[in-house]
Amino acid sequence: MKNPLDRLTIRGFKSIRELEDFELKDLNVFVGANGSGKSNLISFFKMLHSLVEGSLAEYIRWNGGVSDLLYNGRKVTQQMEFETRFGARGYRFTIKPGPGEGYTLSDEARYYDSARTGWWNLGDSIDGTSRLVKEAKGKTRDSKYSEPVYNAINSWKIYHFHDTSPMAPLRNAEIIEDNRSLRSAASNIGPFLLRLRSEFPSHYDEIVNACKLVAPYFDDFQLIPQQFGPKTKVALSWKAKGTDYPMQPYHLSDGSIRFICLATALLQPDPPSTIIIDEPELGLHPEAIQLLAELIDDAAKRTQIIVATQSPLLLDQFSIEDIIVTNRKDGQSTFERLKHEDFTEWLKDYSVGELWTKNVIQGGTNHE
Repeated sequence: MKNPLDRLTIRGFKSIRELEDFELKDLNVFVGANGSGKSNLISFFKMLHSLVEGSLAEYIRWNGGVSDLLYNGRKVTQQMEFETRFGARGYRFTIKPGPGEGYTLSDEARYYDSARTGWWNLGDSIDGTSRLVKEAKGKTRDSKYSEPVYNAINSWKIYHFHDTSPMAPLRNAEIIEDNRSLRSAASNIGPFLLRLRSEFPSHYDEIVNACKLVAPYFDDFQLIPQQFGPKTKVALSWKAKGTDYPMQPYHLSDGSIRFICLATALLQPDPPSTIIIDEPELGLHPEAIQLLAELIDDAAKRTQIIVATQSPLLLDQFSIEDIIVTNRKDGQSTFERLKHEDFTEWLKDYSVGELWTKNVIQGGTNHE
């Protein structure tokens, strides 16, 4: 596993007033009612990924400006503080609101677990660009301390396959060269699968076999490169059993194409250091959800998985220690990883999903 995120601190961000030194494991399944804070936690991962990509300003703008990111606004929260730990390494920083919707990236520090280094302050950013990123890319003598953390965050993938409309990127062709990694919305699913078929046939076969279990009519992908003027593009074409008629992406149901994307993300040969997926069960048949859980559990042996869900059936497939309950209390989000000993008697008669629907695992709607 490549530098998983094992400790997380968030203060003053959206509905998360204070999350202190929270432990993340190989598999983390977040469950909670609407508005409890699951999406805000995933939004943190998007923000940090934007920071190392150099697009933090764009992230803040698309999220309503810095005032909307502060817990209960400027009158209550003066700044947002974050700390991430990756085993022996770490990174922390502060975002302070400025005039209007401006902001300052300050108090950056990297951590290296040695007597010589410890926490090393990097200072404030003058132009809004992370000093950690500059150091990691600068190839200086200190780059070796920043590069592992930068690489881990930069490789994160927050997958979001909710848009399966006719114009969704995953239903359209993409240039054949865009095949190195699966994009967040699977816009390059065709070129990516084509590369796997050529370079990683065993992983490709696993993806095909998983899709056959969910869609018995499915035979294989075709993935035929086509010329569009000067560009060569590949779409998610496929063939059904019993016919040689070339099927197109629009022939796939929403659930089928979404499952294809999920299987590809979870079975890819060189996964990101952390995979984050919000509500992967949407539109899936119960049998597909059970298979999805198996893929998630297997992927967690190779990389870190963070999933947010509301599906009792998906919860049924995991150990209770894998589950983190998100609640909204006194206007703020709280996060608690469940312990088996707290539910030993209940688990003799009920599944984890049943405990969730019966509110024994308390994470239902909270009327504050």
